[in-house]
Amino acid sequence: MSDYNFLGLVNDVNRRLNEVELTQGNFGTAVGFYATAKDSVNSSLRDINQEHFEWPFNHATQEDTAVVGQVRYNIQSDTKTLDMDSFRIKRNDTLGNDTKKLKLISYEEYLDKYLDYEYNDSEGINTIPEYVFRSPSLEYGVVPPPDKAYTVVFEYYSNPQPLALYSDVPSIPEEFRYVIVDGAMVHAHAFRGDTESSQLSAMKFKEGLKSLRSLYVNRYEYLRSTVRSF
Repeated sequence: MSDYNFLGLVNDVNRRLNEVELTQGNFGTAVGFYATAKDSVNSSLRDINQEHFEWPFNHATQEDTAVVGQVRYNIQSDTKTLDMDSFRIKRNDTLGNDTKKLKLISYEEYLDKYLDYEYNDSEGINTIPEYVFRSPSLEYGVVPPPDKAYTVVFEYYSNPQPLALYSDVPSIPEEFRYVIVDGAMVHAHAFRGDTESSQLSAMKFKEGLKSLRSLYVNRYEYLRSTVRSF
């Protein structure tokens, strides 16, 4: 069984500092330095997730069931960035609709052209949606209002919640476990007042972040040449 979880990461910190490792039994009640080690791991995870808004390992797909006549829908509370170009109506043979990509409009355009849809109770205006917009609050909207319980699919990047249970697993791939631990050591050394070790860990952590960015962010799409040779 893999120990790549909250307990395993905290014990990585403990081993580096020659501290007694925690167990499943005493993990939840850990105090003193051990509580700080847990906080340090979560601080490292937060630092990594704040380094880039759209890490691929935080990518998620959401499916919502449309409500007949309803324009606005809530966005997941853990949403960091929402891919507004990914909204589509999912194919449903029972409802008789094909897959359909929704066209993005601004909130201002919605207010100018389609606002009455939100207050008009006439069933005659309901049909398969054509457009999607995002409101200033944690909502998105579709217009025209749906006439059936279509499945709305969209993609977003989540803002992971802090680890809490010993068995919680971070979204960051296990191959970068060392980056999480290096980041945690920055905070753990600082707690102990070891400024020099904290700075050395910060340098290692920074190099680890570069590796993450190199693998997951700094990529270039392959471009096929259109030059014709004669």
